[in-house]
Amino acid sequence: MQDFSSSSSSLTNTFISKLFILALASFLIVGCSSTPKIPDQAKPQKAEKATAKSEADKRVATWKELIATKQNVPEDRKLSLVNDFINRLLFVDDIDHWNREDYWATPLETVSSGGGDCEDFAIAKYFTLKYLHVSDEHMRITYVKALSINKPHMVLTYFLTPESEPLVLDNLDEQIKPSSQRTDLLPVYSFNAEGLWVAKRQGSEEYVGNSDRISLWQKLLGEMQKKKESP
Repeated sequence: MQDFSSSSSSLTNTFISKLFILALASFLIVGCSSTPKIPDQAKPQKAEKATAKSEADKRVATWKELIATKQNVPEDRKLSLVNDFINRLLFVDDIDHWNREDYWATPLETVSSGGGDCEDFAIAKYFTLKYLHVSDEHMRITYVKALSINKPHMVLTYFLTPESEPLVLDNLDEQIKPSSQRTDLLPVYSFNAEGLWVAKRQGSEEYVGNSDRISLWQKLLGEMQKKKESP
C-alpha cells in the first residue's frame, strides 16, 4: 500500500483536478468490496421484530457505553476497541441492507441495524473515534482498490503525526497494520471533515481542496445534523 503522508500543497493543474473528479465519480459508482448476498427471508413476524429491536437496542447501548467509558484510555487502545467493535457487525451490501445501490449510513444506523458495507464500517469507525476525542487531523476515510479481490474498498487510516506512516483499520484484514504491510491495498483518495487528498505515484498524495465535492459525504453529514445524531 502506498504511503498516505500528509501534504499541504494545493492543486496547481486544472486538468489534473478534472481527471481526479471524473475518477472519483466513477469509483463511487462502483461501490465497495462485497460479500455473497444474504438469502431472501420471509417477512418478519411481530415477535421476530420485537427480538430484532431488543438486539438493536443492546448493540446501541454497548456502543454508547464504549464511548462513555473509554474516553481516557490511550489512543492506540481506542483504535483497537473501535476496530474490533465495528468489525463484529455483519457485512451486508447496500442493495440488500437498504434497498439502494449506494448508501452511506450514519454510525447509529450501522450499529442499530447490525451491519453495513465497507463504507459504513469505515464511517462508523471514524465517527466513533471522533466521539472518543480522536482528532480529525489523525484520521482519513480512505478509498482503495483491494487487489486481492480486484474491487474498490474503503478503510479508515490513522496518522500518529502528519509525517508518520498511517495505520489501516479494515474489515477485510481485521488486524490493525501499518500501510506498508497492506500491499493488497492501492490507495485512490482519502478525505475527512477537513479536506480531500488524491493518491499519486511513489507513495505521495496531493491535497485537492475540501471534501464537500463528495456528495454522499455531504448528504451523510446533513442527515446526521438533521437527526442530531450523537452518542
